[in-house]
Amino acid sequence: RAASARGFTLIELMITVAIIAILAAVALPSYQDYVRKSRRADAQSFLSEVVARQQHFLVDRRAYAESITAATNATPAGLGMTIPTNVSSYYTVTIATNNGASPPSFTVTGTPTGSQTSEKCGTLTINQSGTKTASGTGTCW
Repeated sequence: RAASARGFTLIELMITVAIIAILAAVALPSYQDYVRKSRRADAQSFLSEVVARQQHFLVDRRAYAESITAATNATPAGLGMTIPTNVSSYYTVTIATNNGASPPSFTVTGTPTGSQTSEKCGTLTINQSGTKTASGTGTCW
């Protein structure tokens, strides 16, 4: 009388591994795209916050701040903001101010760095009038 064998055959295990590999190959790019989109949303939120702070700064001082991180009493004056780690790790945020123009103007730019450079939207910008642009493709804002 033959003993009944228990367990899986090598073929069954290889088929299971192949199915898992196919599912991972499909899911991983979607997940990475979702993560990049989430990081972009964090950057967009911070850029919008900088614009709001700039508008308050203009009302108080009749000019825009020339720095995001410099203190409000520094020379040149800044907004005194700290760029969050979840933004600064993936975007370089800068501000360009023109207080000599009439009316004064500024542009806040978020340039992707590191793994975020493959993000389809590219560099994000927003100016004093709230005009939002992106150097990449698709609906980014």
